[in-house]
Amino acid sequence: MNLPDNYRPLTITSGLHIAAGRTPAKLALKEGLRQLTYAELSANIQQVARRLLDYGLRHGDRVAILAPNCLEYPELVCGIADAGLVAVTLNPRAHARELSDTLVDSEARLMFVHPALERQGEAIDSPQLGPRVRIDGHYGAWRDTASVATLPVVSEFDPFVLVYTSGTTGKPKGVLLPHRARALLFFAKAMEYGCYGPGDRHLGIAPMSSGGGFGFSMCVLFFGGFLEIMPSFEPAAVLAKLAEEAFTGIFVVPSHLHAIFALDASLLERYKGGASHLRAIIANAAALPHLLKQKAIEYWGEGRLHETYGFTEAGIVTNLRPAYQLTKTGSVGGAFPLCDVRLFDENGRDVADGSVGELFVSSPYLFDGYWRHPEETQSCMRNRWISAGDLARRDEDGCYYIVDRKKDMVISGGFNIYPREIEEVLFTHPAVADCAVIGVPDERWGERLRACLVLKPQASIQRDEVVDFCRSSLADYKVPRDIVVLADLPRNGNGKVLKRVLRDNPEEPPRV
Repeated sequence: MNLPDNYRPLTITSGLHIAAGRTPAKLALKEGLRQLTYAELSANIQQVARRLLDYGLRHGDRVAILAPNCLEYPELVCGIADAGLVAVTLNPRAHARELSDTLVDSEARLMFVHPALERQGEAIDSPQLGPRVRIDGHYGAWRDTASVATLPVVSEFDPFVLVYTSGTTGKPKGVLLPHRARALLFFAKAMEYGCYGPGDRHLGIAPMSSGGGFGFSMCVLFFGGFLEIMPSFEPAAVLAKLAEEAFTGIFVVPSHLHAIFALDASLLERYKGGASHLRAIIANAAALPHLLKQKAIEYWGEGRLHETYGFTEAGIVTNLRPAYQLTKTGSVGGAFPLCDVRLFDENGRDVADGSVGELFVSSPYLFDGYWRHPEETQSCMRNRWISAGDLARRDEDGCYYIVDRKKDMVISGGFNIYPREIEEVLFTHPAVADCAVIGVPDERWGERLRACLVLKPQASIQRDEVVDFCRSSLADYKVPRDIVVLADLPRNGNGKVLKRVLRDNPEEPPRV
């Protein structure tokens, strides 16, 4: 590719470094009592990049991060990116076995471990993993002893992060996200939400280990705004900060709002009307119940709430703007800027408005494919179009409504959960002859997991036994608490379990 002499790659850190040159003394980042100016953050990022290159890591090598939200998280991801490497953002809530599988699959060469997750880090088994760098009191000294002087030129088409998400087989697979796709998405977010300028202040409460949590937090730093990171979600503290500290934007998942509105009425009343600076509340990861929307709008006022639909592989696909929140019930909104959204039937033909089709999107925000899974990449692509397997309809105003999932993914508390992985664990229980895991509606979490079990002859089982058995192999949020026992599972002529029948069956099955 012949590039002009004035070409400058569009990477996820390019805006941040420019902001540091423009306003070096401006506060960029805060966590608790710790904070960084733009000059300090930019310098730290480049030092991380140089220090990593001291290990002899090569372009495209993977570097893992096992940490909760913390001041160091953005500089680690950005430092890895500026070194031409790829960050593997590990889920802090994952089981040690799941973490080991991810590290083996990604072939990560080095891992950063936060002291709060040291026990999980020690339990990880990954033969090819090299040094483990603790994000503790010695981290600054480690970072600042870099000997490499020159950083490589990074292409905007290079991947900067590998985010693991479960697939239809139940095994997590890595989603490769390139610099250009996410940097362009930053510009679209700034235009759509109106709260990502240099004068904006964001409160980061979603896990930065997730694609959405990192993307919505990083966006404000890209444009030179201010980000305060909360290490853990505390609903009362969030409410107080929004009312008292002039934040203009926040990204939430529905379970955050459920927890906030479950607070004591006197506490809610104390802070009501105080978030006058708040311009955008951006909700994503699961459907917002209409009642919850009403509560949020009544509490913080109209003109602020957005409901966004998307998936890791495609970024943001649609957005329901504030004006439509209470009139377009069940809608996820219209197409996001630069997103071409189509509904296709099984033959790849467009369906008419009001009819149901599989939702596909084509945009500049798409992933580079699944890490070492070309067949999985092809299965979700149709030429330049990609699908998450969701079925939807479109109304006459161009707003989309997700009506079902072609795949069986469950979204609970903002986490994507694929039942097959849980079923594989349940099948190993000596009392279980057959099983199916489904998602059922839940007012707080959006969906909760229900395990439908068929027991072997003469066998019996207790609910707590099932929970403990699953917890020994799975992350806590993947453990079903709703356990039912059936005589058999409904199947079609090919032997496939009819999960729709299980979900729609009005008869309450026996519970254990």
